[in-house]
Amino acid sequence: MAKYAIGDIQGCHDELCRLLEKLNFDSARDTLWFCGDLVNRGGQSLAVLRLVQSLGERAICVLGNHDLSLLAIAERSEADQAKVNPELREVLFASDRTILLDWLRTRPLLHIDRDLKFMLVHAGLSPRWTVERAEHAAREVEQRLRGESSHRLLKAMFGNKPDQWTPRLQGIDRLRATINVLTRMRYCDVRGRIAYGEKGAPGTQKPGLYPWYEVPGMNQRDIRVVCGHWSTLGRFQGMGVYAIDGGCVWGGELIALRLDGDEPQFISIKSTRPRPGGNFIE
Repeated sequence: MAKYAIGDIQGCHDELCRLLEKLNFDSARDTLWFCGDLVNRGGQSLAVLRLVQSLGERAICVLGNHDLSLLAIAERSEADQAKVNPELREVLFASDRTILLDWLRTRPLLHIDRDLKFMLVHAGLSPRWTVERAEHAAREVEQRLRGESSHRLLKAMFGNKPDQWTPRLQGIDRLRATINVLTRMRYCDVRGRIAYGEKGAPGTQKPGLYPWYEVPGMNQRDIRVVCGHWSTLGRFQGMGVYAIDGGCVWGGELIALRLDGDEPQFISIKSTRPRPGGNFIE
């Protein structure tokens, strides 16, 4: 009864199948945690969605920014949906589109297993959040996404403001700030203001910015965090954080982390996709 977390797949279905084979994954016994961004860029998003959705309770998946973007596009007119890239069009015009998108829309933004002492998010946490505050903020958004007015949130969630979560925020600003923290954060300042334009590896950021898990004075949490989203950070372990976005879609690796052993164990397969040329940064 193994439990594994798997990093950003981004439509890389073939690599996912290879990784599951390497893990000897048993869908009758084992559980997979997916850290979001199931879709976009890898060319096989429809196959990935179908596979993960078919696993039922054996798959726990949090939403990533690419997943939310797909859901937002699905709220547009059919003519506008037809203008997106072929990979997402394949999902949007699939015969089982409604089943897949309804399933995706009801995924959480944050998952906690207190027995394992692990939390799963796509990107990061606000430095002032306690575990309880993070969970409460995520549940506020999830409730709206699962409700009859989900289309309103999906149409209004995009934007870089507010760039800092505070308890004083209300309405769509509060929900947007939560989404930005949980699905877009890499760097922020000591007050928790997100630096959206900073996407490189630690050490490349502007002065006064910190990786979200290294902010001075941040709340200390008694739970380990598994996250993805940050391909230039790659495989990382430290400060109670396990980062597992290996940049598979960019020719890196698809990473799994075994969660239920005495010590977490990284397991990965190499991607055969070409690496982008030049000084590429996602």
